[in-house]
Amino acid sequence: MFATVGKQLRNHPALIPLFIFIGGGCTMCLAYLARLGIRSPEVCIDKRNNPEPWNRLPPTHQYKFYAVNTDYSKLKKEGPDY
Repeated sequence: MFATVGKQLRNHPALIPLFIFIGGGCTMCLAYLARLGIRSPEVCIDKRNNPEPWNRLPPTHQYKFYAVNTDYSKLKKEGPDY
């Protein structure tokens, strides 16, 4: 399989950027999924030590990767402490 890819790249060098961008996109997808699985408070991988990690976060914590119009510093907690 890799021999045919190398042969195609030698015959059509315009395909090199295509392979670079597809490989970079796949790498970034895997990195984002790893980030969601490791750092996101909604995902609970360790059920023994911290079964509800979202309860430990303050209400001013920014949950989203990029927030357009939300100012998290002005939010107040609406529920009870557990």
